[in-house]
Amino acid sequence: MATAIWRSGIRSALRGGASAARGSQGTKRSFSSSASAQEEAAEAAKWEKITYVGIVACTALAAYNLSRGHPHHEEPPAYTYLHIRNKEFPWGPDGLFEEKSHH
Repeated sequence: MATAIWRSGIRSALRGGASAARGSQGTKRSFSSSASAQEEAAEAAKWEKITYVGIVACTALAAYNLSRGHPHHEEPPAYTYLHIRNKEFPWGPDGLFEEKSHH
């Protein structure tokens, strides 16, 4: 397969292949619009300003939400069936990520 790709590359290079076809179209690429350079610069500046306003708004909203605090709920009842320990853990009587309040 690599040799087939190599051969087609050689053939197109010998014929003047893709470079001859590209040269006749011109060098400017037009994407989805045919706006002038000034219009494109104004559009880019508009979206840059919108981005900065969005960053400031999201940062302010996040700071407000994080500064408010959150409600603390009551501790659930200590049900006996939740902490069944048939044998000791290697790291002690509590679970690995539980608070160690009896020490």
